[in-house]
Amino acid sequence: MRAALYDRYGPPEVLYEGKVPMPAVKPDEVLVRVRAVSVNGGELAGRTGKLRLVTGRRFPQRAGIDFVGEIAELGPSVTGLREGERVWGFLGRTTFGSAAEYVSVRPRQIAPAPAGLTPVQAVSLLAGGTTAITALRDKARLRKGERLLVRGASGGVGSVAVQIGKAFGAHVTALAGPRNLGFVRGLGADEVLDYQATHPSELGAFDVIMDTVGTQHPAYRRLLAPGGRMVAIAFDIASPLSSLSYILGSAVHGSRRVRFFSGNPRHELFAELTRYAENGDIRPVVDTVHPLAAIAAAHRALEAGGVRGKHVIEIRH
Repeated sequence: MRAALYDRYGPPEVLYEGKVPMPAVKPDEVLVRVRAVSVNGGELAGRTGKLRLVTGRRFPQRAGIDFVGEIAELGPSVTGLREGERVWGFLGRTTFGSAAEYVSVRPRQIAPAPAGLTPVQAVSLLAGGTTAITALRDKARLRKGERLLVRGASGGVGSVAVQIGKAFGAHVTALAGPRNLGFVRGLGADEVLDYQATHPSELGAFDVIMDTVGTQHPAYRRLLAPGGRMVAIAFDIASPLSSLSYILGSAVHGSRRVRFFSGNPRHELFAELTRYAENGDIRPVVDTVHPLAAIAAAHRALEAGGVRGKHVIEIRH
């Protein structure tokens, strides 16, 4: 079958479309015919070698962590699912390989995909939506009427976080680049500001800050109101040790803690996201659709920045 591969760590150009064996289906697994995957920051880190302690040095390696498709085969011990059922799911935060024609997964890694959305539309919500729900509901415990600030509001996670924040009843202030202000405003944000022209000291106080950027944590932490919570899903790659040390230190010093997490969602969270999508609380956020053969171009585009939602790989069979 066709799959996105690379034979060494490096820039986007190391990626190519190649051939790999069809995955074997264990008795407790399902085979999913993949229709679409999105491009995520974790894959970029994997491809460049920043996760080599986990991914190792065996090549070729694979790309893709999420997927939307339909069940092609059921293992003999799997119940409650049927062939042809439309599903979406996630391989794992450091398990790559969904950018392929088929994947084999356990039932807890999938859930029914939202009705009324194409695979391309649905997959644009998956990684960002599960991350946003975990960050805002479980980590920050965002409540109705609270003031929420979303940094990086036009990206794959931030664009869904704006919508999830509004679904939770928060007053949402969003920071984005100048060309994306209208796009973010259309997602429902109450206030949209150009991050290039807005210093943190001009922003006022917030009950919850969701940071998808990873820089200037001290400056933004100071914006938290008493009892405020800040959730970071990124750290400063220019000085990772300093950035992570600050985040960890915030748990010990002071009341305004910065919570950092890397998501690894399962069935229940996918099912909840499906309900939000089918209820119309969130809508797809597709920047550009690429064929599997253009996987390198998709990675290059995400690295270039300025993204509006997700770069999506559509896999045609």
